[in-house]
Amino acid sequence: MLKNHLRRDLQWLKRQARKDRRITAVLLAGVPAFWVRQLSPWETADGAPLILLALSFGLIAGSAMAWLASAYFVTRTLRTRKEPAEELRWVSRISRAKEWAFCSLAGCVAWHLLQFVTALVLL
Repeated sequence: MLKNHLRRDLQWLKRQARKDRRITAVLLAGVPAFWVRQLSPWETADGAPLILLALSFGLIAGSAMAWLASAYFVTRTLRTRKEPAEELRWVSRISRAKEWAFCSLAGCVAWHLLQFVTALVLL
């Protein structure tokens, strides 16, 4: 009976991990699209303090590093799994990839808010 419970729990974890992997893939595709969209006509505001430019660069760099960490964990999940312990590591890597993808998205959103507030203040 315990073995059946463990098998059922592992199956549930794998189903959840497959959903998380799809969410992560969408985020990994969407964040670079956001960067291209926002950074293509990137113009610094005249008279913007250096601290705002440094903050802006730091947010984009942090978002890029989180995106790279997420992509690394996703690539680690591409090979096949043979044992239940490997499947648990697979689930864990997908979970970490999803967390890093959301951190990358949060960095983009923070950068966008910083640009919006800066534009409001400097007008």
